[in-house]
Amino acid sequence: MMKVSKYVLYDILRSKIVLAYTLFLLIVSLSMFNMEENSSKAMLSLLNIVLIVLPLVSLVFTTIHYYNSYEFIELMSSQPMSRTRIIISEFAGVSVSLLSAFLVGVGLPILLYAPDETGFALLLTGMALTVVFVAIAFFASVRSRDKARGIGAALLLWFYFTLIFDGLILLMIFNLSDYPLEKITLPLISLNPIDVGRIFVTLKMDISALMGVTSALYKDFFTSSTGLLFTIGIMLLWTVLPLWLAIRRFNKKDL
Repeated sequence: MMKVSKYVLYDILRSKIVLAYTLFLLIVSLSMFNMEENSSKAMLSLLNIVLIVLPLVSLVFTTIHYYNSYEFIELMSSQPMSRTRIIISEFAGVSVSLLSAFLVGVGLPILLYAPDETGFALLLTGMALTVVFVAIAFFASVRSRDKARGIGAALLLWFYFTLIFDGLILLMIFNLSDYPLEKITLPLISLNPIDVGRIFVTLKMDISALMGVTSALYKDFFTSSTGLLFTIGIMLLWTVLPLWLAIRRFNKKDL
């Protein structure tokens, strides 16, 4: 399995797309810290960019890579190797390449300009979201043999998680403002890993008043050790469940 993952990683690095992604993140991160005298403002701006760009790149890049590697996947399926190991190897190769790009592009500037609790929280959130959306992309890709449909599904998923979900939450809170919603808001937030990551990082900045309704309701919860464990658990669930569904679908798929 390690040999397959190394080949996938080498093949990805040859495409130079990851290099361009790394340089983009590095230029944006350095620009944010150099333009803002206050590192907190730079971190907030960088957080917004990470929460939008990172899921989009992870979804689209993984989907395109899966379809471009379909012949290789078929070849490996004809070898004495389980389909589960093939998907896990592909997942590991893509995840390592995108994580490396994120750690170089965003991690190095944070270590230089903001090596504090907020900076490390942003790094952990970015790494978690990268792995989560790679897993989601594999699940969406395995379900369809058509490349255009798979890429379209990836874009729709990004649009839903970054824009539509928050709109639905705010609409529900507005229409049900006369009722106590604190107990049901937390489970609803768990349905979107981007929201979980946004809340976790922004609360480290101690500016919860700027985070919106869904975040401010749970300031006390997310700043506790229970909130940290909750965040880690939700991110793990969002990684394991789509990957498991992708493996299950791939094992039953007629190649």
